[in-house]
Amino acid sequence: MTITRAHGFKGMMAGLLTFLMFLPLPSLASDHPSLPSEDAPEWSLRKEVDNIRIYTMDQSNSGFQAFKAVADLDVPLENLMAVMINPESCKEWVHNCTESYAFGQGSFHDRYAYSVNDMPWPVTDRDYVLRIQTRGDAKTGEVVMDLNAVPDMRAEFKSRVRVDRSDTLYRFTPDGDDKTRMVWVQHTEPNGALPGWLVNNLLVDIPMKSMQSLEAVAKEEKYQGHRLEWSENGNLQAVVPANR
Repeated sequence: MTITRAHGFKGMMAGLLTFLMFLPLPSLASDHPSLPSEDAPEWSLRKEVDNIRIYTMDQSNSGFQAFKAVADLDVPLENLMAVMINPESCKEWVHNCTESYAFGQGSFHDRYAYSVNDMPWPVTDRDYVLRIQTRGDAKTGEVVMDLNAVPDMRAEFKSRVRVDRSDTLYRFTPDGDDKTRMVWVQHTEPNGALPGWLVNNLLVDIPMKSMQSLEAVAKEEKYQGHRLEWSENGNLQAVVPANR
């Protein structure tokens, strides 16, 4: 794997922040809060660029804030879901994700993925193991994905540091035929001794960059021509080529 060398404090912290943002976290431990409600009044707007807004919120029993990213993406829901079901798409839109693949005997609704985030030298690369659960409602057209760390599902590598605490939610809501609102909520407790104030001052930039990349990636030719397949009771079954 190529090692990115960043010079100076700014480059180092940018890499560390990428690790914090995208290495998931479990909601099972009683001393760690679950994800806050998307509509909670405590969210504070930190940054707004064009169609993307980033909010943060303090979390009880944690020195690290949760973030919420809300974006009105100029792409259909079907395109975005075609990206999401590709186990290698992390490398295309998540900032500094250098390796990603599916493993195990999972299904569309409940599957597993392994990913690596490249860290600036001399920091060790971080990896994570995710359980990804997907559900959808035909009446609203909405699709929700929950991503939770399951670090013990795969053996650790000596050359990488496993992150074992993260919760993430993606909510996709169609807005007409060609647009989608995406809400992304995440809270992560990073491994290692990193000051909460520093992370909290930096955590808005990585989701902003990633949302911008996701919108661009979803417009690529390979993610066109898909449709959502629904069951008779209105549950999302799969994302398939439109001509299937």
